[in-house]
Amino acid sequence: MLRIENLTVAYGGIEALKGITLEVPEGNIVTLIGANGAGKSTTLRSIMGLVKSRSGKVMYQGEEITGMKTSEIVAKGITLVPEGRRVFPNLSVVENLMIGAYLRTDREEIQKDIQWVYDLFPRLRERSWQMAGTLSGGEQQMLAVGRALMSRPKIMMMDEPSLGLAPLVVKHIFSIIKEIRDRGVTILLIEQNANVALHIADWGYVLETGNIVLSGKGRELLENEEVKSAYLGKKKEKAK
Repeated sequence: MLRIENLTVAYGGIEALKGITLEVPEGNIVTLIGANGAGKSTTLRSIMGLVKSRSGKVMYQGEEITGMKTSEIVAKGITLVPEGRRVFPNLSVVENLMIGAYLRTDREEIQKDIQWVYDLFPRLRERSWQMAGTLSGGEQQMLAVGRALMSRPKIMMMDEPSLGLAPLVVKHIFSIIKEIRDRGVTILLIEQNANVALHIADWGYVLETGNIVLSGKGRELLENEEVKSAYLGKKKEKAK
């Protein structure tokens, strides 16, 4: 469905991505894990056309979208839930959701999708006319996910959805991610909490300093000794 081929991105003379290749199959949750500065966010931003690549290409449903405008990429069915949520603080919950549907003209379906978001996140229904800036961090993350869903994406990319949230809220957010996938939305997830991400991922990639160094099924990577040592806080087992 989505494929990155030999993608290189540089900021000045520093290469943030060094020719990475990865694939996001339709109907899957794919996660990218890695330390800060590994190039995870740059990957998502380059897919969305927010960062220009030096070389390589991004393919979506067999079509090259490298170099397209972000609005064109969104119109094709790819959306991004950015790191730090980035809700519009001086607009209400429902106004934020409506902004997510700004490319759509099907008003009746938009209203149905708002109700779907409220079904996923009942807290947002309770706070429909509350200013987004007054919501808790967890509620803002719910709103950011809901706003992304309002564009009716085929692929939803998420950048650090658990950042700064309490464990119970993280558990809820990740259960919703699985439900969204089950409703037919493919997920590309960036997450520093590798343990949570790999538990729900169909496939995972490990990114280090702009290179993909490991890939495999989520559960397999959870059992990988290198991944355990580097990202799960567990020491490698010593050879007997």
